[in-house]
Amino acid sequence: MIANPNITTPPPSGEVAPAHLLEGAFGMLALWNVDNAAARRILGSPAERTFYEWKKGKVGRLSEDTVRRIGYVAGIWKALQIVYSDAQLADGWISRPNRAFGGQTPLERMAAGDVTDLAAVRSYLDAARAPWS
Repeated sequence: MIANPNITTPPPSGEVAPAHLLEGAFGMLALWNVDNAAARRILGSPAERTFYEWKKGKVGRLSEDTVRRIGYVAGIWKALQIVYSDAQLADGWISRPNRAFGGQTPLERMAAGDVTDLAAVRSYLDAARAPWS
């Protein structure tokens, strides 16, 4: 019997398919008007070709680092939805300068390249939403 290359094996129970993770990440980044260069850095600076394949929905295996980064992006998005009742305010927060990040916008901090930059933004928001958690 010949294997069909068009059939993908579903992820183990409880896991999300890599394509769905990236689809969600790209959706959140689009809401924040993140350009491709910043999106690549946020996702761990994959090769340009790989990044654009991901955007087309052609996804193989994702590294643990990329999955962790997507988790931070999702956590940031969720925290913003809790802190701000208005979606426009929540999505706009990413682009407003913030003293907690040395006057940078949260997006600039997130796109600095290191996963700890994403963690810093997430921690800031988690502290801000603590009363609502």
